[in-house]
Amino acid sequence: MQKITGIGGFFFRSNDPKALSAWYATHFGISEVPQDYETPVWTQEAGPTVFAPFARDTEYFGNSDNQWMLNFRVDDLDAMVAQLRAAEIDVEMHPETLPNGRFARVYDPEGNPIELWEPKEVETPA
Repeated sequence: MQKITGIGGFFFRSNDPKALSAWYATHFGISEVPQDYETPVWTQEAGPTVFAPFARDTEYFGNSDNQWMLNFRVDDLDAMVAQLRAAEIDVEMHPETLPNGRFARVYDPEGNPIELWEPKEVETPA
């Protein structure tokens, strides 16, 4: 059986695509989509990716109108949170470290939920 090797893109509707692309570039370093085929696109680092449908009535995404939520891996959650707060972006820190790492929540300018995840390093048995 053929398998998916990774996420090749995330496409969603926006009220102001140009402004929202610039916001993600400014605050998360996700480069805007190039206007030609010679300019490279944003490339993510390899790592764990969770693909998980949630119940339609979940409250986990915040506003019940939100149909999706992005989860971005980060190397240093504290540094990312400080960077976002310095830009006057509200950040909600999860109060505890979970078995799979640390989390924070932000919303983009259009109210879309973004979860930031600093994965906990998995110890390998000796």
